[in-house]
Amino acid sequence: MKATIFEIKRFAVHDGDGIRTTVFLKGCPLKCVWCHNPEGISPEVQSAFFAHKCISCGECQKENFDASNCLGEARVIYGREVSVEELLPTLLEDKDFYESSGGGVTLSGGECLMQADFCAELLKKLKENGISTAVDTCGFVSKNALDKVIPYTDVFLYDVKAIDEDTHIKCTGVSNKIILENLKYLDSLGCKIEIRYPFVPDYNDGEVEKIAEFLSKLKNITKIRVLAYHNYAGSKYEALGMENTLPKKLPSDEEMKKARETMKKITKLTVTH
Repeated sequence: MKATIFEIKRFAVHDGDGIRTTVFLKGCPLKCVWCHNPEGISPEVQSAFFAHKCISCGECQKENFDASNCLGEARVIYGREVSVEELLPTLLEDKDFYESSGGGVTLSGGECLMQADFCAELLKKLKENGISTAVDTCGFVSKNALDKVIPYTDVFLYDVKAIDEDTHIKCTGVSNKIILENLKYLDSLGCKIEIRYPFVPDYNDGEVEKIAEFLSKLKNITKIRVLAYHNYAGSKYEALGMENTLPKKLPSDEEMKKARETMKKITKLTVTH
């Protein structure tokens, strides 16, 4: 069985506890206006051209040019097919670091559960090798997809972008009904869940109290991360020939502090950034 991935990030420290290796799978059912991984939206392999990196060497004009050999790293291919057997040895290389730091392997995206069968097979192999596992999901997936990975997932890193449906549609292009129902479903099964709330001014910054009230009723939330929006990904949109939808306004330190304090006060949970 194979899946299309676009990155493997070793020594990741923001994708779950401890030192981790994060595998980014292609394809996402959402189109968040602030998406910082636009190369993960399409399930297809994509070619990108970063014009500002081009050194005009002319190599790309030659027959059988391979983008991985671009001297200026201006041409990039996002996406390659891999099998579980191909991927597993790389993920096991840092097992000692996982064990010493309380880390492991995280599957992310895009939305990794668009390729749920592959995820389940890979997660199972990781568990057989004593590796802690995490699944980073937007939640806009079928319960069947969740059921496939639940037995092999130690913690779900779950995005909650808005409680108000109209706000969610404005921000992501889709309703949040399935997302919130799936979150309650995972909670009812006793799955450990770490919540991620991206705080984006003028989009979902008014959702803090609503999200906190919703989460306060759940029983298996391990922590909440309130993440400050950043707009570092602009060059990716241009390189991929995609419309750059990144908002220009960034949150202030004071706004982030207030949002985290409000979240902590209402939920009585650990809130970090």
